[in-house]
Amino acid sequence: MPTRREYADPDQQRRWEESRRRVGANVRRLRLEAGLTQEALALESGLSRNQLIELEHGRRGVLFERLEDLAVTLNVEPSVLLQSLSEESPEVEAAPGAVDQRGIGPEDLGG
Repeated sequence: MPTRREYADPDQQRRWEESRRRVGANVRRLRLEAGLTQEALALESGLSRNQLIELEHGRRGVLFERLEDLAVTLNVEPSVLLQSLSEESPEVEAAPGAVDQRGIGPEDLGG
């Protein structure tokens, strides 16, 4: 009978962390390209603003259904949110008039 992989597996933990960072970075980049605030994207996609902040910072995973909702709101295929960031991609500046409402976490306060 198959058994479930141990969640404490360090290699798996690292892969999950990398996936969360990658998806979060893609969501943030695409949100800024679209000129959306975190609040606007959260409202349109069904996430709370706090959930979106955690997602963009790579501290929170996301269900496939929410990934689909984010992709629809950002007008991209869900696979785009999973792609690795290429080194050739320039940093994205916020659209004129867009307000970046980044959350402040414990690491921002030195804790």
